[in-house]
Amino acid sequence: MSNLATLRFFSTPAHACSYLEEHQATTLFVDPKARITPELYGDLTRIGFRRSGDYLYRPHCNACNACIPARVRVADFTPRRSQRRVLARNASVRVEMIRPLFTNELYQLYSRYIERRHGDGDMFPPTQEQFASFLMSSWSDTRFCCFRDPLGQLLAVAVVDLLSDGLSAVYTFYDPARIDLSPGSLAVLWQIEFCRERGLPYVYLGYWIRRCRKMRYKQDFQPLELLLDEQWQDCPPD
Repeated sequence: MSNLATLRFFSTPAHACSYLEEHQATTLFVDPKARITPELYGDLTRIGFRRSGDYLYRPHCNACNACIPARVRVADFTPRRSQRRVLARNASVRVEMIRPLFTNELYQLYSRYIERRHGDGDMFPPTQEQFASFLMSSWSDTRFCCFRDPLGQLLAVAVVDLLSDGLSAVYTFYDPARIDLSPGSLAVLWQIEFCRERGLPYVYLGYWIRRCRKMRYKQDFQPLELLLDEQWQDCPPD
């Protein structure tokens, strides 16, 4: 059985960075042949690894340390005024947690989101194969958290992995025509409350990148902890 001490890792050649223009990136991957258990996945998450499909990775750039793992300390979180307004606007929204699956409804929402919000990124154009290979995994305990309005219209989907100490926020996609509801913020707030109700200490949000506008939003969820020099440390608010 694999553990942190016996795992093998592989590094990619330098490639264009997905977050910072004119930067080169290198990625460290866990051996795809390794047997990943829930315990091992939790250990890897706590040292900064993320999941994409069945693959586990983290940035490994020699000349740059801009991508910093971030997690919300749930017990001490208090929503800001703007976040309370988001919750108020979405008071009638209901959330259903389901096992990962492919449906036309889910894919159409994902496709519209990628086309409208990430048309200039490496996930464009979206495909059905991409949807499955990116969001689903053969070994993770994953849920699709489906946010619906009172009429049952699908507004957003937060893909999360259940861990022993919280949730790993894998990805969120939403209806680009309903940004008035702040669905991205709503998804994070819901995950924090889900963990609070169950006594789970953390929501792992992926990488915080100060110089990337799309990734800076994570600092709005305080107290935020950052993994710096292999230690989780408080991130001061702006």
